[in-house]
Amino acid sequence: MTIRVAEISEAEGIVTLINAAFRIEKFFVDGDRINLDQVLSMFPKGEFLMVDDDGAPAGCVYVERRGERAYFGLLSIDPTRQRSGLGSRLVAAAEQWGREKGCRFMDLRIVNLREELPAFYQRLGYVEDGADPFPPDTPTKLPCHFVNMSKAL
Repeated sequence: MTIRVAEISEAEGIVTLINAAFRIEKFFVDGDRINLDQVLSMFPKGEFLMVDDDGAPAGCVYVERRGERAYFGLLSIDPTRQRSGLGSRLVAAAEQWGREKGCRFMDLRIVNLREELPAFYQRLGYVEDGADPFPPDTPTKLPCHFVNMSKAL
């Protein structure tokens, strides 16, 4: 399985993959994680790194340069392939992408209610460095906020 940059023609498949991976968040938020217009709006600002398995999308991550910092988000692994190491491989690819773009740091943010995520990212060298409010226009079933994490590249 190789990691590659996705083409804009794959946007619908990216939406499907992200929404399947983020179904785990249904306990605190209703609806899909992302829609086609949102994915399409991201292509001019950054890239989606994809990994395929037997010709089908197995995982993706969005990467964006922000000055000397890079950001990754929407790390998504097909639910049937989770816990296979693909997430760690995509994070490593995102970090390499950031280095190649001349970035000195990689940033991400997670929802505080996803209790399994801080330990995952800490094992990869990320540290918590602040918090941001959850978007007020997104109704939630439980109070929540974003936890910001970063790592020197």
